[in-house]
Amino acid sequence: QVQLVESGGGLVQAGGSLRLSCAASGRTFSSYHMGWFRQAPGQELEFVAATNWSGDRSYYADFVEGRFTISRDNAKNTLYLQINDLKPEDTAVYYCAAHYILPNSVLTTTLNRYNYWGQGTQVTVSS
Repeated sequence: QVQLVESGGGLVQAGGSLRLSCAASGRTFSSYHMGWFRQAPGQELEFVAATNWSGDRSYYADFVEGRFTISRDNAKNTLYLQINDLKPEDTAVYYCAAHYILPNSVLTTTLNRYNYWGQGTQVTVSS
């Protein structure tokens, strides 16, 4: 198993930036593809970004529009999400999630393929 703890959220003005972190403990971090998801008030959980076990391949949701960058440092067991040019519609709880890699596993944007989840970090963007 892996335990995930997000940090780095907060209140920021539109146009600002944040760097979210997700610290992992437990099983070897590189055994997992990793993703970020978010849930806005009254909305369903949605995919934001994902990266493979080595960090050399990534997927992004269309709404990212080049403003978000997902990265990972396997030596530090940490996943990151750099968010630039924040917009009020980015207000949400952001969750990191881990997808344990099995033979034939592929990097996925599908929520229910992720086995482990953090508790989330709140991002609030004021206009």
